[in-house]
Amino acid sequence: MNDDPRRGLTRRQVLLSSMTGLAAGAAATAKATTLTGIPPWQPFDHNGPMHYDSPGWRFFSEEEAREVTALVDRLIPADDLSVSGSEAGCVVFMDRQLASNYGDASRLYMQGPFREGTPEQGDQSRFTPRERVRLGLVGLEQLCQSRYQQSFSALTPEQQDALLAELEKGGIELDGMDSKLFFEQLLGNTMEGFFGDPIYGGNRDMVSWKMIGFPGARYDYRRYIALHNQKLDLIPLSIIGGDSWNARASK
Repeated sequence: MNDDPRRGLTRRQVLLSSMTGLAAGAAATAKATTLTGIPPWQPFDHNGPMHYDSPGWRFFSEEEAREVTALVDRLIPADDLSVSGSEAGCVVFMDRQLASNYGDASRLYMQGPFREGTPEQGDQSRFTPRERVRLGLVGLEQLCQSRYQQSFSALTPEQQDALLAELEKGGIELDGMDSKLFFEQLLGNTMEGFFGDPIYGGNRDMVSWKMIGFPGARYDYRRYIALHNQKLDLIPLSIIGGDSWNARASK
């Protein structure tokens, strides 16, 4: 290689650059530290989760929250394995999610034409998550009053389960929207609230993670890599860290 600088990098420059890079890497390795404990959580710049240290609903009215609580508790009833969906914070999760950008679908393409999508495409309707929930609740109230002269929350568990099965099948008009859209929105948000990180308002005390043995948002598994076929019984950790959920106020 010619050392003429006009012909680009010289051999001497390439070698010098490589040696400098190796030295820098060695120095970085020598100064590397091992993090222990729980890394502090810092709010994201533009998309942080909503905080739950103030009481009250952000999206639901008191009447809506009552009905959603009844719906969630039939989708995830309390049993020997866990508390009910509402006790796990699923209604709080839904309330905060629907009050956020997720609720108004402002980050999604929501222009027409609106046509029925394939199963691979998913929902292609014009309804935002907020509209699906709110219109669905209005339609469900009308349906329950027509059939039973009372709200869903006042029905027997057997009546509630039978009605949910009808909604899941679809074909019932709920204030201009098919019941299946409402049911799928409700079920999806309930599952997200039950199994998601507690920082978003659900999975209170990490109840679902403890139930299934999920270790949570741990960032370092090096000490467990060689432990094959062993039950580790790891205490789950939230993004927000440790037992901080217990100290937070919730609805």
